[in-house]
Amino acid sequence: MSVAGERGEPLPGGDEHAGAVFRLGDRVERPAGPHAASVHALLRALRRDGFDSAPLPVARDRQTETLLYVPGEVPLPPLPRWAAGEPALRSVAALLRRMHRASEGFEAPDAGWSRELADPRGGTLICHNDVCPQNVVFRDGRAFALLDFDFAAPGRGIYDLAMTAKLWLALGMPGDHTRGTVAPERGLRVLAEGYGLTPQERPQLIAALGDAIAVGDAFLARHVERGEPAYLSMWAAGGRDRVARRRDWFEREAPGLAERISG
Repeated sequence: MSVAGERGEPLPGGDEHAGAVFRLGDRVERPAGPHAASVHALLRALRRDGFDSAPLPVARDRQTETLLYVPGEVPLPPLPRWAAGEPALRSVAALLRRMHRASEGFEAPDAGWSRELADPRGGTLICHNDVCPQNVVFRDGRAFALLDFDFAAPGRGIYDLAMTAKLWLALGMPGDHTRGTVAPERGLRVLAEGYGLTPQERPQLIAALGDAIAVGDAFLARHVERGEPAYLSMWAAGGRDRVARRRDWFEREAPGLAERISG
């Protein structure tokens, strides 16, 4: 069955799949990524382990995958008021922690994973790696489900949380309301609290944030160099400036940041 062929309702598809994701009833059809077999095995395992906050796979072939639709609200940039504050951010971190607990010990047989946004230091925990606002379903103002596991890969939970911080916080860019309005230092503390990091564990978040920024910047540079339209548009619309300002912010703030969010 082709949802697109039956003129299903178009859904936002993010940078990778804009204009290619459709809903028909309780099903969603989207392009199947190269690691869809691994992702579907993960999603089924998460459901078996009691984590019902991710889409359940229905079918796939070489080109498309079909999943059950997850009802709720998905915030799109610029973030609406209800998605931009501390309660929403805290709930995102708590949801990520639940997903990590459910994925502990999961191993997909003969499975490959995307290395695009994966933890450069490695690890064994299957992480999402792309928990941006467009990939979170909210209900009643709280994060309910995670979408789009295309970049899932083994790594460390702290790195996945750091990547989430990079994608939700306006690091070095005050007033950038494509992300939340929570100040970076406060946002890092909220994420750490929501995820359940102890004060002693929080310095690891800052170290992992440096990795996440470097990986994200390299990812964007690769796609720009390939001439991919979505990324070229992002670059032309201020992406170059955001990359530079975020990197400058981290280099300036990192030395004392771990102590400030741990106190």
